[in-house]
Amino acid sequence: MTRPFALLLFCCVLSIPLYCLGQTKPKKALFVIVDGIPADVIEKQPTPNLKAIAKEGSYARAYVGGQKSTYSQTPTISAVGYNSLLTGTWVNKHNVWDNSIKAPNYQYWTIFRFFESQYPSKKSAVFSTWLDNRTKLVGEDLPQTGYLRIDYSFDGLEHDTLLYKHDKESEYIHQIDEKVVDEADQYIRNESPDLSWIYLEYTDDMGHKYGDSEQFYKAVKIMDDQMGRIWKAIQYRQKTFGEDWQLFITTDHGRSADTGKNHGGQSDRERATWIVTNAKDLNSQFKKNTPGIVDIMPTMARHLQLTIPKEQAFEIDGVPLTGKLSITEPVVKKEGSKIALNWKSVEPEGNVKVWMSTTNHFEEGKRDDYRLLGEFPVKAETATLDVSAFPKGFFKIVLEGRYNHLSRWIVE
Repeated sequence: MTRPFALLLFCCVLSIPLYCLGQTKPKKALFVIVDGIPADVIEKQPTPNLKAIAKEGSYARAYVGGQKSTYSQTPTISAVGYNSLLTGTWVNKHNVWDNSIKAPNYQYWTIFRFFESQYPSKKSAVFSTWLDNRTKLVGEDLPQTGYLRIDYSFDGLEHDTLLYKHDKESEYIHQIDEKVVDEADQYIRNESPDLSWIYLEYTDDMGHKYGDSEQFYKAVKIMDDQMGRIWKAIQYRQKTFGEDWQLFITTDHGRSADTGKNHGGQSDRERATWIVTNAKDLNSQFKKNTPGIVDIMPTMARHLQLTIPKEQAFEIDGVPLTGKLSITEPVVKKEGSKIALNWKSVEPEGNVKVWMSTTNHFEEGKRDDYRLLGEFPVKAETATLDVSAFPKGFFKIVLEGRYNHLSRWIVE
């Protein structure tokens, strides 16, 4: 073999993506929160780019707000919804009750903390029109999060009143959203972060100011155009480098039914949201049930092959939307000295282990004493526990199947 030919062959081999040489495609996850767009609006307005993404995966109506009229009922407020996605838990756990973000409970780890703990050499990124998302919710560089570091961030422009002069029409927010999308587009194309979050605000500003209106609908169209740019960046990475990208686009809350200007309550329209994804292997939790915003976090964790320790996994309220599931739709009721359990069987093989704790020390960074109360066939879809020997007042129940677990509380 002549030396020039050998050099040419070597260069050609270097240009072949690793997945063509038998290695697994690099896995990437990106989630986008576009603020304050109820499901009925996204379904009625023309959104060609969202539809193109959904064609690769799917679209589903979703919900925020926790389990209505129970211990997990969660305000339909922006930061509350963001943190439900980040942690896979409702407000009774993550403790972010409004946009002031006074005292997040960092014992409930975000997807970023799990990711950085397991893959410190991989890259994370946040692109946001609101600085608090990174500094308070993700909790970057705080002792409570173990001084978590995001590898790249582009945010805080709302505090630059010289370049982005604040105006009553929120045009400055639109301009910041555009800069955030431009930066995310270029960074994805050039650097390919492994886990990233994009947050855009303008749609919610228009909703608050004008409610259900042409101004609001125009903002939705702008958002769809922005998502088209991000989608093209992902397609470029997939085609050029053979990467396996999982994209989730969702919103944090709906809007009030009367004018569309407000949110925060538990009306159907305030709770009704949506999810667009390119994800493959979507399961019955996505296709047949109504997924919650808390389901996105464990789905990305599964895609990124994160290992979540059992004690932390027991606290996650969400259910993966891809891959195999054992059980869904838990119903837990206390009737006298007995607890009645019901669930829906998805993959019928194996048993359901039922764990119970009468403490909630986890929220203080301590361990709960879980007891295994029994194992029941998945296909039975029901079980009854005698809890007469346990103290009354509080029960944490975890149903553990082969492929997933379900968590519920009883608060008397």
